[in-house]
Amino acid sequence: MLRIDGLTYRIAGRTILDGASAMIPDGHRIGLVGHNGAGKSTLLRLILGQIHADDGTISLDRGARIGTVAQEAPGGDETPTDVVLAGDQERARLMAEAETETDGHRLAEIHERLAAIGAHAGPARAQRILAGLGFDPEAQGRPMRSFSGGWRMRVALAAVLFSEPDLLLLDEPTNYLDLEGTLWLEDFLARYPRTLIIVSHDRDLLNKAVGAILHLDHGKMTLYSGGFDRFVKTRAEQLANLEAQRGKQEAARKHLQSFVDRFRFKASKAKQAQARLKMIEKMEPLPELPGETRVEFRFPCKDELAPPVVTIDNAAVAYEGRPPVLRGLNLRIDPDDRIALLGSNGNGKSTLAKLIAGRLTPVSGEMHRAPKLRPGFFAQHQQDEFRLNETPVQHMQALLPKASPTEVRGRLGAFGFGATLADNEVGRLSGGEKARLLFAMMAVDAPNMIILDEPTNHLDIQAREALVEAVNDYAGAVILISHDRHLIEACADRLWLVSGGTVKAFDGDMEDYRRLVLAGAFEDGPVKLAGDAGAGDRKEARREAARAREARAPLMKKIKAAESRIEKLGVELASIEADMADPKTYNNAGRMTDLGKKRGELLKAQETAENEWLALHEELEAMDAAG
Repeated sequence: MLRIDGLTYRIAGRTILDGASAMIPDGHRIGLVGHNGAGKSTLLRLILGQIHADDGTISLDRGARIGTVAQEAPGGDETPTDVVLAGDQERARLMAEAETETDGHRLAEIHERLAAIGAHAGPARAQRILAGLGFDPEAQGRPMRSFSGGWRMRVALAAVLFSEPDLLLLDEPTNYLDLEGTLWLEDFLARYPRTLIIVSHDRDLLNKAVGAILHLDHGKMTLYSGGFDRFVKTRAEQLANLEAQRGKQEAARKHLQSFVDRFRFKASKAKQAQARLKMIEKMEPLPELPGETRVEFRFPCKDELAPPVVTIDNAAVAYEGRPPVLRGLNLRIDPDDRIALLGSNGNGKSTLAKLIAGRLTPVSGEMHRAPKLRPGFFAQHQQDEFRLNETPVQHMQALLPKASPTEVRGRLGAFGFGATLADNEVGRLSGGEKARLLFAMMAVDAPNMIILDEPTNHLDIQAREALVEAVNDYAGAVILISHDRHLIEACADRLWLVSGGTVKAFDGDMEDYRRLVLAGAFEDGPVKLAGDAGAGDRKEARREAARAREARAPLMKKIKAAESRIEKLGVELASIEADMADPKTYNNAGRMTDLGKKRGELLKAQETAENEWLALHEELEAMDAAG
């Protein structure tokens, strides 16, 4: 059990946590959410003991092990498998002790404990975790120094997952993963047997891997049952109810104050006026409505093109002096296409994006681009090209030398850069703000095709939703690479699989792709697609997916019925509370009693319905895990 009581923490005079409290039972999987700067990462550091609170306490069950991703994985001659096995410190210590222990009694104790923790199955489990995060058998045996920083962070993640701590704390774990690794991690965490707190802006991860949302807002914490979508709905209802209650309370206050103002100095009404003054004083002020910062993006498009925009015929693409990365490419892109590129990192998705953008040319075959094609390209590595001591205004002015200062600021404003932020040095911007600056710069020429290579890294959920809206409103063609499944499902209508050195259409949906990834279809080479020699395997996979949907249907019906019941109870409860806040009810003691009793019954029924909803979801998770 994790208990947080009255936690207060300040940075440079600014209060981050203000008497915040929460209780998380053992075995619960929690998504920690809140706007950027709310204190999510700060809370994790407090729980880890890396920093100390100004007031309040954090307590865990005695002997509980806390785990989080190491800031940096080793870069020496150790292999990923070695690093992951070392992540379970008890296992590593006992294995080392068993090699040197000579006392027979102690040796028996060591082997008994090793058997109890499944130590001898450790290498196989470590290899499964590494495979899920994208390491093939050859990569698992390579020295760590041969990997880039991003891949080393995957090893660090694998190590903490392998150690299976009693309390697992993860802060944006998908930032270094591709879509395939994210899908695997989502499935792994949904079955994590101990307590989990995860900070993430990945909507699908927060819907599928956790059973509750801990919302950090204005220094306080509130726990909501269910995934992120349910949290959003519940919170919207609460805010609407709060706004209605505030309106009714203010009307009641004005009504009472009007009576006081008229009669407080009239002897015959003085007692009634005093009584109403006391009623005003007893009114508990409702909390201020939190202001949600809305981010909006807009991608202009001019010079719409006739189809096709791009055709590629039997082409191969390579980097100078190296063998082809992709070959046998036969592709066509039309102006209204929304294409998502699937495939593990290293298979050539970014290479294909650069080919389409005109940053690479085919080494064989033919490629034709519309004469007026003007692609806009977004890639995270472009942040390295920023001039960190200059401002967003200066970056935009360099792209628009003839534009007025008002026009420059207007373009930045379309991507959430107000006057203050636009004049900050780029080196002081957050990762999300730098990404938004890249969007603004990409949109300068109103491109008629946009190519987005992992655009959601460092974007919070509000910014990701703004990106979804902007892409869907955009008039040109879209090529998308992302580990955010929600973004792909919301924006793409065609899927291309980059695998085995080539690119082919994927004739399923994202749920089909998820099932193939979790079934290990890509671990031993390219998946068999329709039109390949093994097309029957794909048909069987689709039939299996259909059977799974059919098996889930009765349970999904019960879940929807439970959600409908919760929604109905919420409406009834809001109505009761609105009546109780009505000034006309104050003088009717019998009416207030009846309303209070009814409110208590509704709260109890709501709790029962929510427990039923949670039980049904656990049953659904168990069914998915078994399938």
